[in-house]
Amino acid sequence: MILEAVMLHVKTGLEKEYEVAFRQASTIIRSMKGYHSHELQKCIEVEGKYLLLVTWETLEDHTEGFRSSPQYLEWKKLLHHFYEPFPTVEHFQKVDLN
Repeated sequence: MILEAVMLHVKTGLEKEYEVAFRQASTIIRSMKGYHSHELQKCIEVEGKYLLLVTWETLEDHTEGFRSSPQYLEWKKLLHHFYEPFPTVEHFQKVDLN
């Protein structure tokens, strides 16, 4: 299982519009192969700052499957114009502490 973590900075004044667009975009990502879950968290201290967490079965499900798909083009169209600066996507793997 892979965790995609993205710190998002939405342009000032567009937060409500962004949240509406993200709800719509959520249907896209839910339909993708290897998708498990996602959540969007809104920062309390900094206006316009969000944290997106997505769990994927494999790294390739995100980086190759989703990002190479026609659905990703729709995702980009719905969301990417809200970001300033454009976010950095990072992937994490759970550490076995047993």
